[in-house]
Amino acid sequence: QVQLVESGGGLVQAGGSLRLSCAASGGIFSRYNMGWFRQAPGNEREFVAAIRWSGGTTYYTDSVKGRFTISRDNAKNTVSLQMNSLKPEDTAIYYCAADSRYGVVRSPRYEYWGQGTQVTVSS
Repeated sequence: QVQLVESGGGLVQAGGSLRLSCAASGGIFSRYNMGWFRQAPGNEREFVAAIRWSGGTTYYTDSVKGRFTISRDNAKNTVSLQMNSLKPEDTAIYYCAADSRYGVVRSPRYEYWGQGTQVTVSS
């Protein structure tokens, strides 16, 4: 059983930056692909970014490419999402997720989820 705890959310003006972190416990972190998803009010949960267990391959949804960077530290059991040039449409609850299956990257079928952290971008 893997537990995930997100932190780093908050209120920021458009054009600003935030760094989200996700701390994992209860499993062998280096065996899991890690993903970030977000959900805005009235919308479905959507994929934002993911990183393979080794950290060698990353994936992004088109709307955040060039602005967001996902990274992981397997020694510290953490995954981070650096968000730059934030836009009001990035406002959502951001969730960290973990899954050991190779094929689970962009889909919301991750096995483990955090409780989420709120990101609000004001215009």
